[in-house]
Amino acid sequence: MAKINILPAKVYNRIAAGEVVDRPYSVVKELVENAIDAGATEIEISIEKGGKQLIRVVDNGCGIERDDLQSAYLPHATSKIAKAEDLENIMTLGFRGEAVASIAAVSKMSITSKVEGAKCYRLASNGGELGFIQEVSGEKGTVVEVESLFFNAPVRLNFLKSDKAEEADITTFVSRFILNRHDIAFTYYVNGKKTLQSFGGGMEEALVCVYGAGVRAQCIELDAEKHGVKIKGYIGNQNFSKPNKSYQSVFLNGRYILNSTVSAAISGAYATYLMKRQYPFYVLHITVPAGIVDVNVHPNKADVRFADNGVIYGCIYSVISSVLDGKANALEYIVPETNVAPIKEEVDSVNEFASRFDDIGGLQSPSKLPEKSARKTLSEEILEKAPSVQPQEQSSGNSVFSFDTLTYEEAQKEIAECDPFGKKQRKKPFTPTSMTPLPHENGFIPMEVIPEFDKNGKNVAHKRESEFSNPKKCSLKKTEGEPKKLLEIFPNAVYKPPLVLRLDDPDGGSENDAALDERDYFEENKRYLASLEEKAQQEKIDVMTCRYVGKLFNTYLLYQRDDELFIIDQHAAHERLLFDKLKASMQSRKHVYQPLLVPYEMHLNAFEATFIRERLEDIRAMGFEIEEIGDNDFAVKAVPVDIPKIDVNSFFNQILAEINGYRAIKLEEILKDKLASAACKAAIKGGMDISRAEIDELFKQMDGDMGLKCPHGRPVVVKMTKTQLEKMFKRIV
Repeated sequence: MAKINILPAKVYNRIAAGEVVDRPYSVVKELVENAIDAGATEIEISIEKGGKQLIRVVDNGCGIERDDLQSAYLPHATSKIAKAEDLENIMTLGFRGEAVASIAAVSKMSITSKVEGAKCYRLASNGGELGFIQEVSGEKGTVVEVESLFFNAPVRLNFLKSDKAEEADITTFVSRFILNRHDIAFTYYVNGKKTLQSFGGGMEEALVCVYGAGVRAQCIELDAEKHGVKIKGYIGNQNFSKPNKSYQSVFLNGRYILNSTVSAAISGAYATYLMKRQYPFYVLHITVPAGIVDVNVHPNKADVRFADNGVIYGCIYSVISSVLDGKANALEYIVPETNVAPIKEEVDSVNEFASRFDDIGGLQSPSKLPEKSARKTLSEEILEKAPSVQPQEQSSGNSVFSFDTLTYEEAQKEIAECDPFGKKQRKKPFTPTSMTPLPHENGFIPMEVIPEFDKNGKNVAHKRESEFSNPKKCSLKKTEGEPKKLLEIFPNAVYKPPLVLRLDDPDGGSENDAALDERDYFEENKRYLASLEEKAQQEKIDVMTCRYVGKLFNTYLLYQRDDELFIIDQHAAHERLLFDKLKASMQSRKHVYQPLLVPYEMHLNAFEATFIRERLEDIRAMGFEIEEIGDNDFAVKAVPVDIPKIDVNSFFNQILAEINGYRAIKLEEILKDKLASAACKAAIKGGMDISRAEIDELFKQMDGDMGLKCPHGRPVVVKMTKTQLEKMFKRIV
């Protein structure tokens, strides 16, 4: 039996990072969930380059105390549960304590936090190596910054999607957070540009913020309870559908989930109203007793397990089908409609107000601002104007994002007060959400140390790091709570810095680098493709060796070669040949545009927009003139002239319906069904009497390929041998 090994921290943290932090969106998910669990009412999310370069999450929650900052980086350290019994009644989004340690292991991470009535502190980590706790300036709440994600795991980094694709996935998750926690104000920046903003004004406002007022008009609002299962939210009406499932969101006890029982119940209720490749729209909040659901069954907590799937299925199906079918009890489940038309105008009005703030949260010159006493938060502004949103209790004081706002002069003064050496104002503007580190005697202490490797692959950056962290070279008193302090606080804990090793082992892996580079990882796939090609060649025969011997029922053509008989379906053969010609002509055709009188506009979500954006050249190569006219908006201005009576809406819905499967868009593949239908109609039919010359020409065009199939999958040729016939007649037993 092989020896059982106890994995060190640098190994199991890397394994945990692979399960919990697979892509940038999962980092955003974990950090925002932590902010929500901390009681935040306003959360700001910023990403750069699809989250690969930077992810920043700012919240105004309860914060982390100084003595707990180092514990936050420990694996399985959490404030959500304390004992095993707590797992039976989990109501928080996080509880395992894996996220921060896993993220820190594969990135350059820092946590800056302040609790009410205390000072603000910052602790950074470089690939899992903890630095020193620093006192910085900041407001109540927590700022988590994750930079250079997967910088020490190059293979994982290489397998990430493009920046736009990763950005779309993050945007999708932020949208779901807005829909889920409609009582929290979210602000979302992409590369410095504000992309989404909600104001914590309720479900209706959140729905309009994410999907627009036009979608709200197509939805039915539910507020139902059946057998202890509460169902609230919005479902599309009988005539409102989407081409894919990216418009479906289910939140169970405040947690976004993907569950087959729930989705099957909803799809079953819509079954009689939707055609093939149409999917219902819904945003549903389902609440069940914590004791009948297990949320600890998936590494990312994306799925749950119910004590009784039948009850859950029946409750959801019963409520939604009653509403869609217009049954009498539907009145108990439907919320009377309210006038939501003014909401978009109010959001535009507030966005105009918000434009007075720059992209980093600071204010413009004081001459353009209202009097300080008259300033209000964005949430106060929208809640004051929107009649359909019930105002909530607002925090006192003049603030933006619950932080005190400052004029430019006030900001300069505070920076000067925080700098005991009287350094000049830095070029980077000060904002209430930015943090100022304690200065070093020769300047500011660097926030991170970029690893450097010598020719043997060993890290040589530690010397430089020690120069900055050496307390003897710093004029300020050495702070307490260094990494070794953890062993004193937790004497029974087995703790090692959660390092992530480079894939090429510096101690000896480099010797095998050449062999690894020369390895062909697709060798197995190439062998499989070669075997298919070889099989296809074996199924081809020389037509000159075959002799026509007759036909059956004016449908089946008979050709003999030695002891083999080939029975050919004339309709299937002609249909396949015509189909191949239509595909070839579609590939080599000249593009001639036919302008549309009114351009067709597509308003997509971030996931769909990224899919279309990355394939614009493929779509244009088909003969469509398409342009991006806004964030996630596209306009089709011309269509191919050789595709008459094309339904542009259905055509692009067909593209979006396969959003998870397409690798490249080809017109002949998208129009495969139409080409097959045209070939079927034009081909000679079964029972049609054709001449010997036509039969020979058809067989010649088959080029001896006895493995052909018609576009619908039926075989074109069936082969029988003399032995098989003699067995049928009992000549051979």
